[in-house]
Amino acid sequence: MRPASEDVVNLGARRRGRLEALVRRSSAPQRLVLRARIVLSAAQGHANAQIARELAIGVDTVRTWRRRFCCGGMPGLNDRPRPGRPPSYGLEAQLLIVATVTEVPPAADSHWTHRLLAEHLREPLGISASQIGRILQALDVKPHRVRGWLNRPADPQFQAKAQAVCALYLNPPENTILLSGDEKTSVQAYPGSTGERP
Repeated sequence: MRPASEDVVNLGARRRGRLEALVRRSSAPQRLVLRARIVLSAAQGHANAQIARELAIGVDTVRTWRRRFCCGGMPGLNDRPRPGRPPSYGLEAQLLIVATVTEVPPAADSHWTHRLLAEHLREPLGISASQIGRILQALDVKPHRVRGWLNRPADPQFQAKAQAVCALYLNPPENTILLSGDEKTSVQAYPGSTGERP
C-alpha cells in the first residue's frame, strides 16, 4: 500500500502532547494551531488531500508544513526569518540600551529620556532618539517609570549575562521545560540577603 505522503509523521507521546496542548490553547497564534492540526492529522496516516479538505486549506500548505515538521521537528513549525533588510539595531544594541536605562541616571536628571540615551550612546551605536523610543516601546521598557530601588549596580558583565539569558529563551534545549522566576509581588528582593532589608 502506498503511504499517504513521503513525509511520514511519527509522534511520540511527548510531542503529541505538546501539539495537542497547542491546539487547545486559546491564546495560541492561529497559524501555529493550524500547523499543529496538520501534523496531528498527518500522524494519523491521513493523505495531504484529505487533511486539506478537513481543514479547508490548500494541499500545498499541508505539504509544506508536513515536510517542515519532518525536517525540523517542533521548531520547523515556526516562521522562518523573512528576506529583506535586517534590522539596523539587533540584540546586542537592544541589550546595551536596556543596560544603560537600568544604570543610575545622569546626576542632573531624574530619569533617562530618549534624547539623553541617544547622546549617551552616540559613540558605540550612533542611534537616534526616535529609534531608541521604538526599541524601548517594542521591549515595553519605560525608563521614565524607573524608581531608585529598581536600578541595579553597574555590572561590566551585564550585557554578556543578559545575552546568555536571551539566547536560552530564544533557543531552549530540546526536551526541556524553561521556567522563569521573579520576586513576589510587592516584596523587594535584595541580592545576597536573607529577606531582611539592609
